[in-house]
Amino acid sequence: VTGCASGIGRHLAGVLLAAGHRVFATDLDDVALRAHAEAQAWPPERAHTRRLDVRQADAWELVFAEAVDTMGGVDVLCNVAGYLLPGRVGDYAAEVVHRHFDVNTKGVVFGTQVAARHMIGRGRGHIINIASLAALAPVPGIALYSASKYAVRGFSLAAAQELRPHGVAVTVICPDAVDTPMLDLQVDHDAAAMSFSGPRFLTVDDISAAILGRALPRRPLEIYLPRSRALLARLADLFPRTALWLRPALERRGRARQAAMQRERPSRG
Repeated sequence: VTGCASGIGRHLAGVLLAAGHRVFATDLDDVALRAHAEAQAWPPERAHTRRLDVRQADAWELVFAEAVDTMGGVDVLCNVAGYLLPGRVGDYAAEVVHRHFDVNTKGVVFGTQVAARHMIGRGRGHIINIASLAALAPVPGIALYSASKYAVRGFSLAAAQELRPHGVAVTVICPDAVDTPMLDLQVDHDAAAMSFSGPRFLTVDDISAAILGRALPRRPLEIYLPRSRALLARLADLFPRTALWLRPALERRGRARQAAMQRERPSRG
């Protein structure tokens, strides 16, 4: 599992351990990851933590090989690590453009590649990639994130077709906004108003439940969360002009939610 120092990845690793699985948890911030593992008393015989920069193909090779050696094989890879910085399309610095695609897209590609080679050799396996509903409907204010997640979804669906004959499944999960630190960093950005336009935020529990309850046992191609917002996203994907009509109302709703969250910030910690 990647991105385990915070947010979805951290919660997912804990849930998988609680369910009795062996977990190789990784993150760029290995200090925070190890501190969390110690604080939560993750069982050392089943929980293994390592630093991984998903942007580096060589790092993927080394860490995945260590995971195979440590656990005797890898049955499931969960590509969770992600990056988001809101902004207008003309304002992004070059390094921010690179980081979105290096982390969100290339990180998933590198991980999928190394896992595929291992799993093809075993004749079984499952790769789970986290995309976004922004991979269905482009979201103004987070255009780079949306574009990088479009790429994740497209790559995942193509990879699924290639790998299925080898007994390897690929599932791409497309959630709406999730209440994590990634969402909190968008609160003060007017450009990100659309991220706050939904009726409720998903929780990390929603994502882990989808993975353990649906992705792992059923191995579907795609999972959308929640279904109501997914229908709206698919409509915008099929008929892009609908997004132009819906945007003003959705942004007003999002800005109202942002303002409420700014007022509640002390209580949110």
